[in-house]
Amino acid sequence: MKLSSEAQDLLFREARTANAFTDEPVSDEQMRAVYDLVKYAPTAMNSQPLRVLLVRSAEARERLVSHMSPGNQAKTLAAPLVAVLAADLDFHHELPKVFPIAPAAKDTFEANESGRVGMARFNSALQTGYFIVGVRAAGLSAGPMTGFDADALSKEFFPDGDHAVLAVVNLGRPAAEGAWFGRQPRLDYDEVVSVV
Repeated sequence: MKLSSEAQDLLFREARTANAFTDEPVSDEQMRAVYDLVKYAPTAMNSQPLRVLLVRSAEARERLVSHMSPGNQAKTLAAPLVAVLAADLDFHHELPKVFPIAPAAKDTFEANESGRVGMARFNSALQTGYFIVGVRAAGLSAGPMTGFDADALSKEFFPDGDHAVLAVVNLGRPAAEGAWFGRQPRLDYDEVVSVV
């Protein structure tokens, strides 16, 4: 079984990064539906290190925007909802729950900080991609950004030092005008794929 062409268009071919949104709110129920879909996507050792902070209050939005690049500030202030996506660098504490088939995994990662941080960042980056596709599958649009001071944003919202912010994603329904840039070129198959 494969997805219909229409579903493939929704998730990939016709999907774009949104830069402007309507003022229609994004509900907690919509975000729960996104999470309940993407939580099944694979990560190494089922580690699931991505953490999502939904920025709803005006006060929190101002704190967030103060660390964004100038070109991202206005659209972040205007988006119906903003998600801060972070890697939980201490994800290994959840391994007994999410990967019970390897009882020693938690202790192994406790003793290997560089391996743990690398695994957290890589798998959270995978989950960031799943999150964006899940937002699209829910009929919403995503505007993912990396234009911000990652260290400052991590300290602002995760002062415990156990999380590293990877992306900020504006969420909502695309505005009738100004939501999309034109489709930019993609590399061809032969430019990307090689066979040995």
